[in-house]
This record gives sequence, structure tokens and C-alpha cells, in this order.
Amino acid sequence: MDHFPVFMAVAGRRIVLSGGGEAALAKLRLILKTTAHVTVIAAQAAPEIHRWAAEGRLHLISRGMEPGDAMCAVLFYAANEDDVEDARVAALAHRDGARVNIVDNLADSQFITPAIVDRDPVVVAIGTEGAAPVLARRIKRDLEERLPAQLGVLARIGKTFRAAADVLPMGVKRRDFWSAFYDKIGPQAIEKGGESAVVPALEALLDETLATTEKLGHVDLVGAGPGDPELLTLKARKALDVADVVIYDRLVSGEILELARREAVMIDAGKEGFGAAMAQEDIDALIVQHALNGAHVVRLKSGDPTVFGRLDEEIDALDAAGISWRIVPGITAASAAVAGIGQSLTKRGRNGSVRFLTGHDTKGFADHDWKALARPGEVAAIYMGKRAARFIQGRLLMHGANPMTPVTVIENASRPDARVLATTLAQLEPTLTKAGLNGPALTFLGLAPRDAVAARNDMNIEEFA
Repeated sequence: MDHFPVFMAVAGRRIVLSGGGEAALAKLRLILKTTAHVTVIAAQAAPEIHRWAAEGRLHLISRGMEPGDAMCAVLFYAANEDDVEDARVAALAHRDGARVNIVDNLADSQFITPAIVDRDPVVVAIGTEGAAPVLARRIKRDLEERLPAQLGVLARIGKTFRAAADVLPMGVKRRDFWSAFYDKIGPQAIEKGGESAVVPALEALLDETLATTEKLGHVDLVGAGPGDPELLTLKARKALDVADVVIYDRLVSGEILELARREAVMIDAGKEGFGAAMAQEDIDALIVQHALNGAHVVRLKSGDPTVFGRLDEEIDALDAAGISWRIVPGITAASAAVAGIGQSLTKRGRNGSVRFLTGHDTKGFADHDWKALARPGEVAAIYMGKRAARFIQGRLLMHGANPMTPVTVIENASRPDARVLATTLAQLEPTLTKAGLNGPALTFLGLAPRDAVAARNDMNIEEFA
């Protein structure tokens, strides 16, 4: 991010613009929405600029710019549509201490003006770092259609009522009050009685909210999917939007954590097989404590919480504390990984079942029905299998598995840095040791990448014979 988005205070301060043509008009239509003191400097100005000056909306200086014209200006726009003149006036404004924007010259500008959706005092700014103004306009159009016209009225009235609402405790209760106002009570009041009906509706809502007793929080046990934020479900995204507390695992990607509500408390409860970890009972206690304090908690787990997610232990702790909960499933790593290599988990004539296995459990390397797994045509997705690879390889070979059985290991499934290792059971080790995998990896027994998909997607497949 090369431009940090801020909302600058301009009320009663100077904004100066040099130019009088179409570029100047485009900027002025936006600048005149503010309560700044606007000065335009132009030897020849468009009729609209003269009309705005006559109406007292701006001050027009009918000459070229001179030193000192931008003194005390908080912002300055060079909009002469002439590179030489814009460079000259920009240099003068710099010397006067103003922040300078040169229209259509991103490289020499100190700030940029975003596309704006105006529901004053609600203002949505859309910027693309100057890379895609057409895209910014498309987003603006979409938001204009989605945001109701009365939103600004509700925001203005809500602002005047904030001091009264401060009697509500910080947190869920106060946020629920404002959510009820903006989502339901406010729009209904305007529809039934106009703007004058909004304050009485707010007062009634406040009395009702104060009368309600404190309630326990709620916990959403949410699957974050394999890492690609576009694979996050709508329910998961909505849960993150309203969370007071997010307790997340180590493998949840940073892009998904960015989607959480900005005010949410973010708690890393990361675990690593055979490594440092927060004990499960401590995680259970953490979830329960925040919910008992009235928080809406999102317990965010990589993949799907119902697959090797120790979900039942957390549910048991919540049930014991009398706290409500909901499971929001996610896309498990096996589904994302197998899609990435163009295969399916089951195939008619090949395998009518698939096994989801873990490479290790709380006691160490996990034991399984190795004899059944060693049969021809079996397919298994092995989670947390990197450190257990030699153990798994030995058990399968010992029970008669074909050494040439295809094995595919996918690291960072669904993510831009995904890595695919195509090998055989006989070469599973030392293949994994040589590859030096660092990210989460899933091992498929009995599946190889589909060649056509690899070629079409320019997939980075490392083959080990």
C-alpha cells in the first residue's frame, strides 16, 4: 500500500486549485462537497466556476498563480491540463507548504483523491493507487446502488444520540443497540413517520435495551478453509464480521484474519505437531471465559472444524458452561488439494471409499488398518503426515502395499505458493526430507496429479521416481 487512506479535517481550512477547465471542474464538484474555504486561480475559468464564485461557494482569482497564493492551504490541486504550467504551480505550492496533487500525474503527487460514495456524514472512499480508475468507478456504482439514500440522515441523527447511548456498556450490548437502529428501527421510523420519527424511535430502543438483562455470549466454531480467502464460506465471512473475539489456529492464513472485524480481539491459539502449542484445555477455557463475558466468539480453525479439529472437546466445554454454539463448516484441505491436482477423491471402478487419516495423534504416530490400506486401489488423504512419513511408508510396505503406488504430497493447498510433489510409496522417503517442506502438507496415497490439468494450469509439479 503506497498511499495510506485517511480522512483529513478540512472544515474552515483552505483548499486551493489552479486551473479553470474540465479537469478543474471535475475536482471542484467533489471539493465543493466539503466545508473548506475553496480558492480557484485561473486566468480563464469555465462559466460554472464563475457561477459558483457569484454564489459565494468559492473565491476566484482571475490570473495566473503567483508565489504565496497557496499559503496556509491544507491541499493544493494543479489542474491546468498543461504539464509545464502544472509543474510550475506545483513548485510554488510546495514552497508555500501545501500538500500537492497534480491531476493525472500520480508520480509527482503527494496525495490522491479517491472515488467517493457520499451519504454525508457516511463517506466511502475507493482507491486503486491510480492503477485502475475504471475499476474504482465500477465499485462506486455498485456501492451507490446498495447503500440506501436515508443512510446519511440516520447517521446524522445517530451522531447526536451517541452521548445518550453511552449509558450502555461497551461491547456487545452497545453494538447490538446501534445495529438494531441502523438495520431495522431507523429505516422503519423514516418509512412510517419521516425524519421526525427517528429520535423517538431511538429513545424507545434505548429504554428497551437498558431493560434487557445481560446475556451470555455465543460461540461460532468456524472452518477457515485451506487458506485461499475466496474459499471462505459466506457464513464464515458473516461470523467474522460480527465477532468480538477471534481465537484462531496457526494455519489460518493472514488474508483470512484480515477479514475479521477491526475492533475484534485477535488471539493466537496456534498448535504445531510435536512443537510448541497451547494446551487444548487452555483453549477450551479461553473460549468459555470470553463467552461468559458476553462476547460473540469465533473459534477459527483451518480447513473444516469437523475434520481433525478437536471439535468435540470444545463443544463439551461450551455445553458444560451453558453457552450456545454453532458449527460453520469449511472446505477441508483434502477437497482443496485434490481439486488442485485435477483428481477426485472417489472414482467408479477405482475406489468406492476414501479414508481421511491423521499422521499422528496425542500419543505419537497414529496406527491404522495398514492391511486394508495396502490393498490395490485404496485412496487415503493423510493429514499431518510429514513427520510420520517414514512410519507410514514402512507400515504400508510391511503389509504388502505395491512400492509403485502413486503418492502425491501437496503443500499449502489452494494458496499461491502451493507446491506439489509426485512420487511413489517406495520413494516417499527420502522425497519429503529432500523437498524440505515448511508449510502445511497433505499426503494422498493412491493418487497422482492429472497430466492434462498440470499442463493447462502450468502447475509446478516436482516428480520423484
